[in-house]
Amino acid sequence: MKKIVKLLPYFWVSFLVIVLDQVSKHMIKSSIEPGQIIKLTPKFVWLTYVQNTGAAFSFSFGNADLNRLLFIIISLIAISIIIYLSINSKNKLEMFSFALILGGALGNLIDRILLGSVTDFIWCDFPDLIMQRWPVFNLADSSIVIAIILIIGYSLFHKETQKEQV
Repeated sequence: MKKIVKLLPYFWVSFLVIVLDQVSKHMIKSSIEPGQIIKLTPKFVWLTYVQNTGAAFSFSFGNADLNRLLFIIISLIAISIIIYLSINSKNKLEMFSFALILGGALGNLIDRILLGSVTDFIWCDFPDLIMQRWPVFNLADSSIVIAIILIIGYSLFHKETQKEQV
């Protein structure tokens, strides 16, 4: 029980990510037509409204119904693992990162359950990297990527001490 109580402030981070993600998706759906492009900057950041039945980078099993079912199951498994890892976290940065991942995963899961697809709308160009433009993404995806960068950075540059930080 003590481990769960230590996570309560971090669950607020997850909740905030979910709210911001869902509000931003609603705003996009109500103000932009599917496929319409709004260039916030000439080349770097554009807004567009797409419904993604696949996963990251539009990975797909080729059938929207199969995608929906499998990605809901995969999301539920991932969420369970993230909660387990959160409960067993040893430091605040890990807990914060897992809260970002949890919020992002739940934000996209809500879309999959309610819509059968995920609403994406941020379209960036990273010049001369692998592809012409990065795949369209959303705030939930951004939250997950930021968390992964934090975890990797922490793992690479932090030396473990004998005491737990929590």
